[in-house]
This record gives sequence, C-alpha cells and structure tokens, in this order.
Amino acid sequence: MAFNGHYELQSQENFAAFMKAIGLSDDLIEKGEDKQSVSEIIQTGDHFKITVRTGSKVLVNEFTIGQETEVESPTGEKIKALVNCEGNNKLVAKIQNITSVTEITGDQLVNTMTIGDVVYKRVSKRIS
Repeated sequence: MAFNGHYELQSQENFAAFMKAIGLSDDLIEKGEDKQSVSEIIQTGDHFKITVRTGSKVLVNEFTIGQETEVESPTGEKIKALVNCEGNNKLVAKIQNITSVTEITGDQLVNTMTIGDVVYKRVSKRIS
C-alpha cells in the first residue's frame, strides 16, 4: 500500500508527556499542544519524504527503507534513524531511544512513538 497523500491530525494522546521525555521545553510543549498539523508523505519505491506542518513550523525528513539516515527531531536535533517496512502498511523506525510505528489503516494514518514507558499516539485522516 502506498503511503502517498496528505493527512490531517484528528487526535493525539500523551503529547505533553512524550515531548517532555524527549527534552522539549514546557513553553514549546504548551505552544504545540493544540496546534493543527498536516503531514504530506511522498513515497517513491523505498524512498520517503515526509513533511509535517504544525502552525508555522515545517519539519521535513527523507529516508530510504533499510538505510540509516539522519533526520531532524521535534527538538531540532539531527539524529540517526533506521526505518524498516513491515508488510505493506507499516513503517517501524528506531531513532536513538525512540521507537516509532506508522501504520495506514483505511484512510487513517496512525503513528505511535514510545520512549521508555511513555507512549504518544497521533491519529490523522487522509485529506487527499
């Protein structure tokens, strides 16, 4: 299944706890908590470009399945990541001490990120 498309954030759970766990300041957490977010995924074979727009902040990361790459974290830090594909609809990324699972189910994009015992879940709906 292709991940291509635009997805609008519908709900999120444990945003503040997760962002605090990765080192974001309370001020930035407060500013980002209620902002709407739209993600664009462009998939070309095993190569992905993901652009996330939250308010005026734009985060762009590119990677190829199975190849270590450098990505920008929400804190702005450049970190190494390895993304693998499970089946046709699930991406699993290992980014330092964070595990990120992104899965497409119907018209929903569900991203679950775990650091220690803190689990952050984002549910977005395909808008195009």
